[in-house]
Amino acid sequence: MDIYIDRLNERDAQALFAYECNNRRFFEQTVPGRGDDYYSFGTFGIRHKELLKEQEEAISSFYLIKDGSGIIVGRINLVDIDPVNGTAHVGYRIGEAFTQKGIANEALKLLVKLAPDLNVTQIQAKTTSDNIASQKVLVKNGFERISINEEISADSGQKLTFFHYSRNL
Repeated sequence: MDIYIDRLNERDAQALFAYECNNRRFFEQTVPGRGDDYYSFGTFGIRHKELLKEQEEAISSFYLIKDGSGIIVGRINLVDIDPVNGTAHVGYRIGEAFTQKGIANEALKLLVKLAPDLNVTQIQAKTTSDNIASQKVLVKNGFERISINEEISADSGQKLTFFHYSRNL
């Protein structure tokens, strides 16, 4: 499937909200949930504007992964951009109907290529120990696992094991 990454903007709010709602149950099988409030369009709209503000301030850079017809198939983001140290953290999620098609791998390749334009020279990532697909995507894109730790999820109170990765550009 041909995909491209498109920088998050105001006009994507409605389609992105639908994408998040449609994939909520699927996402929450492997990543901590975002809380019930996130799935109210009013709250979502506020959070969407906060993300756009973060992007304007160059703290983060958010992208929608779209197919050739412009349908949102996933998200990929660089957050906590530190221009002094050249570091950022990557996160991504692919919609349930679009998994196992190489989309996360291709989107991460595209993001790695544009990261230097954002003064990012090292990308860090973390994923839960049971998210094997994400681990494979990171390794395939040259990330190395650098540590493991346990955290208590703020949303569920569950103890989760996280694998931490890094890639120098």
